[in-house]
This record gives sequence, structure tokens and C-alpha cells, in this order.
Amino acid sequence: MTAGRLILPETDDHILKSNLQVLRALNEEIRNADIQIAKDAVSEEQVKLLMTMPGVDYYAAMIMLSEIGDVKRFASPEKLVSWAGLAPQVHQSGETQWTGRITKKGSKRVRWILAQCAHTARQHDPKMKGFYERMERKHGSRKAITAVARKMLSIMHVMLTRNEPYHGENRQLTMQKHKRLERIANTA
Repeated sequence: MTAGRLILPETDDHILKSNLQVLRALNEEIRNADIQIAKDAVSEEQVKLLMTMPGVDYYAAMIMLSEIGDVKRFASPEKLVSWAGLAPQVHQSGETQWTGRITKKGSKRVRWILAQCAHTARQHDPKMKGFYERMERKHGSRKAITAVARKMLSIMHVMLTRNEPYHGENRQLTMQKHKRLERIANTA
């Protein structure tokens, strides 16, 4: 072994170089896919609208819009939340009613991306942070994140049906996200 350099047997060295070449090719494919998604997103006004909500970037907005389709097919935010599988199960027996876990029926991608957005939103949005902390004290962090995701989806329904930006938008954060989107979309 020389100073700072590992000498591998010839076979292991060949395998390592081959794997590194595959990794570089995959990273290039990911980069190209990111650029194409950004190029598609830059011309979508609804993407820019959803990006006014803290925690939602162009990638999350594109997933949400592609999964939801026309938001007007959902008569209310509750219907959208139910479709996404974020509504609690309701159990009833006679006059007794109680709620259980979320149904998890619907798009796994929507639930996954909303959970990711909720983690970010609770750090950057004072409203969501306060809501998260109240829910966490009562129910724990996992249920609190789910509650934030459900609340965000309800707000997204209103934003998209009324074509309004997020109330409580952090303009500076939104501008940064839009500039980043433009920069990625214009990458050659």
C-alpha cells in the first residue's frame, strides 16, 4: 500500500472501476431526468402556484398534479383527502362512532410526497409548525406528520380550485424556489 492509495488485486480493481462507471452513468441519467422534469414544470402555472406553499418544490408539485389530475373532480378538500388515503377510518356501531388509522387507499406516491413536504413545512412555515407541535404533544410525531400532510393537501385543493397562492406565503422562499427551478430547467 502506498501513501493514501489502496492497491487492489486486478480482478477487484476491474470490478470497482466497472461499478464506478455504472454509477456515473446512473447519476447522469438522474441529472437528465431532473432537468427534463424542471423543463416541464417551468411552463406549468399550477406548479408555480403550489410552490408558494413552504415545503413544496417543483418535483413535489409535479407529482401532486400528475397524480391528482383535474382537482375540480373532487367536490371538496375532504374528498381529495379521502381519495389520497389520508382520511381516518371511521368505525360505527349503533350510536357509537370512533376513528382509527388512515385508510391508505389511494396513491402511495401522494402520501409519500406529502409526508416529505410536511417534514419541510413544519420547519419553514410557522402555521404548520404550530399545528405539528400541537398534534405531536397529543399523538406523537408520526401521526403529527400525517396530520400536517392532510392539512397541506386540503389547502392545496383550495389553492388549485381558487387559483390562489398560499396564504402565509414566504415570498423570499418562493422566489428562491422559482429561481432554482429556472436554473435547473435552463441547464444544458
